[in-house]
Amino acid sequence: MILALLLIPTLAAVLSLLVRHDVLRRMILIIAVAGHTGVTLAAWIHEPAPLHNGWFALDKLGLLFLTITSILFLTCAFYAVGYLSGESRRKTSDAGDDTLFPNTPEAIFCACLNAFLATMTLVMVSHHFGVLWVAMEATTLATATLIYFHRNRHSLEATWKYLLICSVGIALALLGNYFLVIAASTSEKTAIILSDLVRQGHTLNAPWLKAAFLLFLVGYGVKMGLAPLHTWLPDAHSEAPSVISALLSGTLLNCAFLGILRSYQVCCAAELASFCQELFVIFGLLSMGWAAVYILGQPDYKRMLAYSSVEHIGILALGVGIGAGATFGAMLHAVNHSLVKVTLFLAAGNILAAYKTKTAANVKGLLSCIPATGVLWVAGFLAITGVPPFGIFLSEFTIVKAILDQGHMGVAIAFLGILALIFIGMAMTFLNMAQGRRSEELCINHKTDSILTIIPPASLGILSLMLGLYLPPMLSRLLHDAATAIGGF
Repeated sequence: MILALLLIPTLAAVLSLLVRHDVLRRMILIIAVAGHTGVTLAAWIHEPAPLHNGWFALDKLGLLFLTITSILFLTCAFYAVGYLSGESRRKTSDAGDDTLFPNTPEAIFCACLNAFLATMTLVMVSHHFGVLWVAMEATTLATATLIYFHRNRHSLEATWKYLLICSVGIALALLGNYFLVIAASTSEKTAIILSDLVRQGHTLNAPWLKAAFLLFLVGYGVKMGLAPLHTWLPDAHSEAPSVISALLSGTLLNCAFLGILRSYQVCCAAELASFCQELFVIFGLLSMGWAAVYILGQPDYKRMLAYSSVEHIGILALGVGIGAGATFGAMLHAVNHSLVKVTLFLAAGNILAAYKTKTAANVKGLLSCIPATGVLWVAGFLAITGVPPFGIFLSEFTIVKAILDQGHMGVAIAFLGILALIFIGMAMTFLNMAQGRRSEELCINHKTDSILTIIPPASLGILSLMLGLYLPPMLSRLLHDAATAIGGF
């Protein structure tokens, strides 16, 4: 089963480069992602057997993040079909330079999209820290071309910034692997496999393990988007196609978060949880506060969504740092944030297609110009800011309750204060865009709302609403098991 999860998108990536017809290439994308989702859901019923002496396994924590990734990819794949259809109707000036493969821009887009899914799947199932590091770097390489898809000066700058900053982070994470090997050198095995390290946690060298965790937190924290390590994120999210921005925010950030959580599991086994939790709380509050500063008065609505991701990544870190019930809240928040943020980025893609601008002040009358997208935009704003009954309200409430139960009054005040500032900043932008008079000059395409551009984000928004009203027992158990794996409850 694990092998199938890896091979399906990998083979689809190869086929995407070989086929000559756009329609067939898009069908391959849909079929591959649907197959991946089917195998992922089957793993809920039958737990896959570990491979290669425990190097590859799918535990509850990995299954949670893999499920989020697979479902979001399936939704975005349908949206991408509509997006690529629109792109194919307008020829780019550099199309004649692509001679290596037929229809190279779309071929590479589909190939890298499938490779992105394959590399993230490898992260989810890797229990060997060395393989995990390789997989994490592979996600960077797979997504760089996707960020550069529009092939203009701004996307080139965003791509290089993404590559350089994430390369620095991945180098620090590699050093963390070396320190982890040293920390484990006193035990009977030196293989840095998660199950072995957890089992022998009491024998690990504490100072070296602390240093390793710090390097993992900073190194993978760059890709996760923790402030002040997030500087690549606003540019990449703003310049990438909206469907790629959605996947970067909804899946890639979770992928990096999982890498940090793997090292945290080892630290918990070595009784160093309190050391790690303090760092999580510091970085969590710093990320939330940093995001609030840049959200207030942000003129670019896609960059605003990017800084919102920084905020919610901070909430995830804070929830794990508080521990106990807040860990469950953090796992639930990872699900809700991914659903809502993909909804908003896909809606932003519809807005950009209609108004041809990313400047919020130039977008007026969404509810009259593109009404379905306008409704999604307003609903997404309410959901992402934690307004009940959306799921984010439930996860944030769970985290706040755990903070208060543990007597961290200062942290609770800071948490709620930052959320209030962000609500105000986002409300000013979102509501001004939704209301007002429809601009005939800027609303160029009145037929942007179509099945492929509305149903994918709408389905995710509805799912987030449902999770705020009812948490299915199977999902609740998985969240509980994932939280328990990292010291929750």
